[in-house]
Parts: sequence; structure tokens; C-alpha cells
Amino acid sequence: MKKDYVIKILFIENSLEEAEQIISLLRNNGIAVRPARATNVEQVRTAVNELEPDVVMFDPAVTSITLDEAMTVLDVYSRDYSLLGLTNTMDTKILAELFEGGVRGIAIRSHPKQLIAVLQREFESLQTRRLARRLETALRESERRCDALLDSSTDAIAYVHEGMHVRANQAYLDTFGYESFDDLLGLPVLDMIDAANADELKSVLKGQARQGKSPQLNLRARRADGSHFDATVEFAPATFEGEPCLQIVFRRQLVDPAVLEQLQRDPVTGLFNRARMLECVDDAVTAAAKGKKGQSLLLIEPDNWATLVAGIGLGKADELMAGFADRIRMLLGTDDVAGMLAEHTLGVVLDSRPDEAIREWIAKLQQSVSSEIFDAGTRSITVTTSVGGSLLGEKNANAELLLNQASHALRTAQSLGGSQVELHDPAAREKADEERDRFWLELLQQALTNDGLVLYHQQTISLQDAEGDYSEILLRMNGPQGEVLPGFFMPIAEKHNLTGAIDRWVLDKAISALQERDTQGQQTTFFIKLTAASLQDDTLLPWLDARLKRAALKRGHLVLEMTESKVMTLLRPAQEFVNGWKKLGGRFALEQFGSGLNSFQLLNHIDADYLKIDRSHMADLPQHPDSQKKIAEICQQAHELKRQTIAEWVEDATSTSLLFACGVDFVQGNFLQPPQRLD
Repeated sequence: MKKDYVIKILFIENSLEEAEQIISLLRNNGIAVRPARATNVEQVRTAVNELEPDVVMFDPAVTSITLDEAMTVLDVYSRDYSLLGLTNTMDTKILAELFEGGVRGIAIRSHPKQLIAVLQREFESLQTRRLARRLETALRESERRCDALLDSSTDAIAYVHEGMHVRANQAYLDTFGYESFDDLLGLPVLDMIDAANADELKSVLKGQARQGKSPQLNLRARRADGSHFDATVEFAPATFEGEPCLQIVFRRQLVDPAVLEQLQRDPVTGLFNRARMLECVDDAVTAAAKGKKGQSLLLIEPDNWATLVAGIGLGKADELMAGFADRIRMLLGTDDVAGMLAEHTLGVVLDSRPDEAIREWIAKLQQSVSSEIFDAGTRSITVTTSVGGSLLGEKNANAELLLNQASHALRTAQSLGGSQVELHDPAAREKADEERDRFWLELLQQALTNDGLVLYHQQTISLQDAEGDYSEILLRMNGPQGEVLPGFFMPIAEKHNLTGAIDRWVLDKAISALQERDTQGQQTTFFIKLTAASLQDDTLLPWLDARLKRAALKRGHLVLEMTESKVMTLLRPAQEFVNGWKKLGGRFALEQFGSGLNSFQLLNHIDADYLKIDRSHMADLPQHPDSQKKIAEICQQAHELKRQTIAEWVEDATSTSLLFACGVDFVQGNFLQPPQRLD
């Protein structure tokens, strides 16, 4: 599923908290969600009208609305959607009732991975249905236009069903000497062919019916008056009045086949020209889409072409290219094709063979080229070649994508030096990802051991004249080419259970910095991010207690923070942690506040001192009155609950003024102060 999709979900269930947990779960897994919740018919009607949901998640525990009532409301709007049942356990009776009621799948709360998998599957199915309808509409429009073009075409075209004519254009009637289509009714297409070609045509028609291929056949056609003419016949699957049939195009042979073949050849190399080679690529892609495996596209260039041409002269470049192409032609198999794709770029489509056989073919080609002495005028030179390519399968069965992959592979091979090979291979990419993970893990482990992590701080400025300095602590890591942001190494740390160790390292260094500032009389408060691993670590609070006592710090100057979505998915451990932290005199902040269905309800369970407003409300704030209104509402509710608000990602003076007017307590952003090293 594409990450840039936003799934609009309507929750029909009683518990707001459980809906929030699912929303947080999805967002934490990189799935953007626009939610709404309803518990009765009227709310469903309003939500459907305003949200136009993609997915509806129905909890059978809801008593104020039945599944039938919900579906009735949904169906009134004639909008396609995916309906999922939402349960806590696998109760077969409940599941049977839900499926009988029309749900497409069951999402189980207690199995997050299953819930996400079912939701993604149904959303992708919905997208496929919508795409199919758009394609059907486009197809009907194309058929309408084709029907209009059919009569004006100068090609003789007929539609045949089970060997009998069902439609023919005027050019077809004129070609065969018939006055009207009525003369063709009940006339088999075999009667239009010379008896010597009848068996051949029968074989082609049977193969077309079974396999859907589009062959081309040269034969003698017979007119109504008994005269004959040579024709090339092309076949293609089609529909007529909703029924499958066969389109047959008769073209009189006005050009010698040998001449036509020559027109498709490059005059210098004798291989296919660019237009014909692109057709061959399209044919390979079509075969791959139908399940053919083992094909590949290779792009081949002589190394250092510009230097070679400068040495032999531009007039001899064609001679060199012809000799180079001969090396390729000698190695082609019966079903392999080769042709020119650019000035000195040759393309080769290798027919089905194992990956190792492809690499062996390339090695033979490179050996053949490098061992040959090429004559160009009075000079004799040696040449090496780089090869880039892409294996072809169903997933990349797209001509443009395939050519781009092969081209990128060729440029990569050339950047490595002469006589190199680079093949695009999904399996190799997965191995590269694993190797990259191992590389970053080793760097991260070394950084934790040898103080390779670096702390920055960004000032948080009070708009209400609060005493002291306030700063957000930011983490970096020393990498091979400079400092690296957490987005690169924290996913690796989470995967290998190192986030807890990183949190302790950050806390330890931040407490030391606070201790130093305290001795200098600087009243400072640090905001420090906490990961989910630390939230569930029973030993962290005792460690913090001992560390703060050793530093002799005032506890309120250390504010731990976590995103609203993470807290929602770990509500009970978060509540226990925050309560324990508060007993030690610490303070807590909720990041990305205001992104859920009802964020303030979370404060009934989590005693947060600071609310860091979700950054989505800050984007182009002066141009979005709705965002200004939302921020003002958050600030008003927060002040009523004696909570302080912080606006992050503030990027201009106008936004700062607007935030002050909305009642925001603190602001933070690169416009106010870029992050600075914490020394």
C-alpha cells in the first residue's frame, strides 16, 4: 500500500479510547488516517456525508445501532467502501453473524499485526475496485471511439465470433467485393481464404481462442467474384456488444516482407532499430505480466565511448559500432533479440533462463569483446564493455519502469570503472538492506560504547514571561560522513532493542549538563524525548531517582515527553510511569497533541504538564484560519485544565504573533533559534 494514501475510517463503536488506540497503532506503522466515530444512526449519516469513508469498522458490541441499520445508511450514498468487523476475540458465532451481515473481513483488537494486515488488504481491494471501474469507463469510451473510427478506417476490419462474421466495416466489404454486411451474415471467415491456407487459419483461430495471442499470418484471400490477393492478416481479442470475439484485419501485401524486415533494422549494426527494439521490450513485458519468468533486459555500451571516438575519428565510429554489435549477435540465442536504443547503447532482451545463466552470458560477452581487436580505418584498438540490466518479472512488468531500472544499473556499472556489471535484482536489494542494517547497527553500538552520540538543544521561548531557560534536547550520531539524524539510526535501534540504552545515555548527559548550569546559577529546564521501551522499563524510574539525587537537581527541571499516539497505544504502562515520575517530582509532556479524535480525554488518564501542539496545525499558519481556530481552542481548554501549551515548528514572525494571540505559552522553531550543540 502506498504510504502517501490517507485512509478515511469511520469507527462505529462505543469506546473512544479503543478507537484512539487503533488510530495510534496505524499511525505508528506509517499509515495516515483521517478518522470519525459514530454510535447511532444520525451520527453515521453525518459522518458518511462529511468524511466519505473508505473503511467502516463496526463493533458488534454497539447496541444503539445494528449492522443492518449502518449498512442501510451507508448504501444510501451509493459510495463504495470496505466494511470490517471489529472484535476482541475469535467468537465463531459473532464472526458468522458479521459475515452474514455483509462484512468483508474481521479485525481483532488483541492482534495488532492481523488488524493492520486486514485493513491494508481491504483498502487495497477497495482501491482496486475503484481503479477497475475507472478502467471500465475508459474502456467503454475507447470502444465507442473505436467503433466510430472503424467505419472511417481504410483497413479491412471484421469482428468474428465462433468463425462467423458479426461486424465488418465498409473497407472490408469493398476489399472483398460485397455490397452490404447482409451478404456476410452467416458466412464463415474460412470462406474468405484460399483453400490452401484454410488449415493454417484454423490452427491460428484455435490458438487465439485458447491463449489470447495476437499472431500475424500471410495468406491468399478470396473475393466474392472468386479472384485472389495476397494479404497479411492480424488478429486481436475484442468484444462486440459485450460478447468476446476476434478482431481480424486484412492488409493487402503492397510491401515485400523482406523490405519490411529491412526497414526494422539499424543500417549500421544490422540489429533491430530503436522503434522495433522498443516493441520487443513491450512484448517481453506483456509476456512477464502473463506469468512468463526468467526474462531480462540488458543495456550494453562500450566503455569510454567519447575517448574512443576522439581517438579513431567520428567518421570511423560506425565501423567500430558495427564490429561491437557483431560480438553481441554471435551470442544471441534463438529467442533472444538485440537492437539499438541510443547512439551507442545496445539493448538485449534475453529469453527465459536462470539468473546464473544471465551472468554467464554477460561474462561471455565481456570476454568476447575484450579479447577482440577492432579495426577502425587504419587503427586497431581493443574495447571493454559495461553492462547494466534488470531481471524482468510480474512486479516490474512495465516498459518504462524496466528501461529506467536497466538504465540506472548501467550508469552504476559505469561509475564503478570499466568492464563492470550491475543487475537490478529485488533479492539483491533485500540483501543490501540487510547489510546496511548491520552496518548501522555496528555504528550505533560503537557510538553507545565510545560516546559517539551527540546532543543538541533548541531553545523553547516563553510568550508569557516564564522564568528561566527552556530547551528541547535533540539527538545526533557521528557517522562516517558527518552527524546523522535519528531518523536513520533509531529504527535500527528499535529493531535491535537499543532504544532503552540510548534513552539512558541521553538522560545521563542531559542531567550532567543541567548540573553544570545549576552550579553557574542558570535556571534551565530540558525537554527530553522518551521511547516506548523506556516507558515499559521498570528499572528506569529507580535509576532516574538515584541519578537525580547524585546530581542534587531540582526534579521539575527535567520534563520527559512522548507522542500522544504512542501513549495511547501504551496507556496503562504510560499511566503507571507518569504517576511514578510525578512522585519523584518530575514533569511530563505530550507531543503531537491534538492529532486524535478527542485528545483532551487522554488527560483523564495521563497527568501531563505540557501539551506540545501537533505540528500539522503549524503548516502555513497565517494562510489557514481553521488551524488558528483549532490552536486557540486547544489553548483555551488547556488553560482551563491548568496545562501549558507549546507550539513547535514555528517558521516566521507572523506565526509567532498569531500564536501569542491564540494563547500559546511557548514557541519553538528554527526561525527563533536553530539547534545548537549542547556543550
